[in-house]
Amino acid sequence: MDLLGKMPEKHEAKAAKFFALLRDKGPNLPRPYADVLRGKIRELVVDFQHHGYRFLYFFSGRTIVITHGFLKKTPRTPPAEIDRAERYMSDWLGRNEL
Repeated sequence: MDLLGKMPEKHEAKAAKFFALLRDKGPNLPRPYADVLRGKIRELVVDFQHHGYRFLYFFSGRTIVITHGFLKKTPRTPPAEIDRAERYMSDWLGRNEL
């Protein structure tokens, strides 16, 4: 994932801990760690000081598919980012669902 490679080491370590929480808790990961955005699209919230990282994902059965991540600069998640995640989800499901 492009964003992870660009994050400072401490930020990346925190994101890794949150990914582990997501793996362990699955769809039951509560706020403030995760939130449902639209339909099946959810966001993992990783805040580090004044940096607000967001990783959008969905579940396909027991598989967690992270569509992309971005540095959030506005109070609400931009609709264009949610639309992008939905496009990635549609593409992934089209290639991977039985």
